[in-house]
Amino acid sequence: MPIRPARRRLLALALWPFAARAAEGGLPSNVGHGDSSKQWEHLRSQLFGTRPIASGADSVMQLVVPLRAAYGASVPVKIITRVPQTPERYLKRLTLLVDKNPSPIAATLDLTPALGQADFETRLRVDEYSHLRVIGELDNGALHMDSRYVKVSGGCSAPPNRSALHQIGKTQFRLPEGLHPGAVTPAEVSVVHPNDTGFELNQVSLMYIPPHFVRRVQVAYADQRLFDAETDFSVSENPSWRFNFVPRERGLLTAEVEDTKDGRFTGSLDPWAAP
Repeated sequence: MPIRPARRRLLALALWPFAARAAEGGLPSNVGHGDSSKQWEHLRSQLFGTRPIASGADSVMQLVVPLRAAYGASVPVKIITRVPQTPERYLKRLTLLVDKNPSPIAATLDLTPALGQADFETRLRVDEYSHLRVIGELDNGALHMDSRYVKVSGGCSAPPNRSALHQIGKTQFRLPEGLHPGAVTPAEVSVVHPNDTGFELNQVSLMYIPPHFVRRVQVAYADQRLFDAETDFSVSENPSWRFNFVPRERGLLTAEVEDTKDGRFTGSLDPWAAP
C-alpha cells in the first residue's frame, strides 16, 4: 500500500535515535554497498515485514550512484531494471530510500506496464554518509533490492536557490533522445520548486525556512497512467524524473503535481510535435 505522509513522519521520528548514535560512534564499519544498517533494518521491518527481498545477482534491480558525489543537495541517482514492463510481468512499485536522511523515504512510485521499461533517473539530497536503496515489487509480490553507499553530506541543510520562485510550479517535459514511435522512448518531467526541507537557514532572517516540497507527481500518456510518485524533501530542489514510455498512438504527455501547501500544477507536451 502507498506510504502516506503521516506514516512517513512516524518513520522519520522513529529513526532519529539511530542517527544520534551513529554520530557518536566514530567511523562506521558497514560501508560496503550491500551492507545493512540499523536504519535499514528498522525501515525493512516497518515497510516490508518479514517478506524475503532478493539482492545481488538474484535481484532485477540496479542502482547507479556516485560513491563520492560532488554536492549533497543534488546527488544523481539512476534506477535500472533488468525486466521489461509487460502486462504479463511488470514492476508495480519502487521505493527509494536514503537510510540516514531525516526523512528516509525519498519516494514511492506506483508503476504501470505502459512505461515499457521501468528505468528512472532523479536527484536526491543526502544529509550524511549513507546507503541509498531501491526496492522494487513485481506484480506477483516478489521484492528485489539494490543499494549503494554514498560519501557526501549536508544535502538537507544546503542553502536553497531562490532565483526562480516566480516560476514555482512550472512543469515541463522534454524528450532527450527524440520520439521513437512504438518503441521505448525516454522522457523527462521537471518542476520548478524549492523543495524546502525545513533544515535550511534563511541567510537574512537567520530563521529556518519552513518545509515546502512536492509531495505527488502523476504522469500519463494519451490518458493512460504511466506512474504516480509520492515524494518527500529528500528529492532535490526543482525535482525531475527521467522515465520511459511507449508512444503507440498520438497523445499528450501530461503531469499533475501537488505540493505540501496544496499548490497544484500541471504540464503537458505533444511528443509528436516536439522538435
